[in-house]
Amino acid sequence: MNLYTDEKNTGYKIRTFEKDVLEEDLIWHTDERTRLVEVIESKGWQFQFDDELPFGLQKGTIINIPKGKIHRIIKGDSNLIIKIKEI
Repeated sequence: MNLYTDEKNTGYKIRTFEKDVLEEDLIWHTDERTRLVEVIESKGWQFQFDDELPFGLQKGTIINIPKGKIHRIIKGDSNLIIKIKEI
């Protein structure tokens, strides 16, 4: 099972993590580019930067993820749908 599916659009993509994703597959990682992430749909999902406390992902939450900064998402109770724009 893939961790997510992407729908590519001009200038951004919509990424969906299914509620059935395995929590152990959601690992700490870094991105090659700075990203601006907007939460479209979430129930119980959380986001965490390394050495910081996790915080809840609510519809409308916007996160700036700098290139190379370690982070992860923590599984919730529904699908997680986010809009990703690389900057």
